Amino acid sequence: MEVINALGRRKAAVARVFVSEGSGQITINKRDLSVYFPSPILQYVVKQPLNKLGVVEKYDIKVNLDGGGFKGQAEALRLAISRALVKINVDDKSALKSEGFMTRDPREVERKKPGQPKARKRFQFSKR
Repeated sequence: MEVINALGRRKAAVARVFVSEGSGQITINKRDLSVYFPSPILQYVVKQPLNKLGVVEKYDIKVNLDGGGFKGQAEALRLAISRALVKINVDDKSALKSEGFMTRDPREVERKKPGQPKARKRFQFSKR
């Protein structure tokens, strides 16, 4: 099997994934998964599509992660892994789609408007 690549995004985070056959090693920015995401919850989020299909020990995954915070990065990585697994085997798409792993979360931070302290918050009104 050749190397399969895919892209995942969430908020400002971008994950580029390269999947090849192997022993289940996940390397993010030249660091191990457990080093990059010390939180077990985020490790679980990253591995969700692999666990769903039962292929955790089957593929080696190399990742370039950029931008955003750790939660956004973990969810961007989950989307990228899901897309790569669908490229490998199209039959898995329905299983991943039913769990919501194939959907790009479109929510972004709203921009700050001029003359206001934040995106929607207004300065306090003073009558006098």
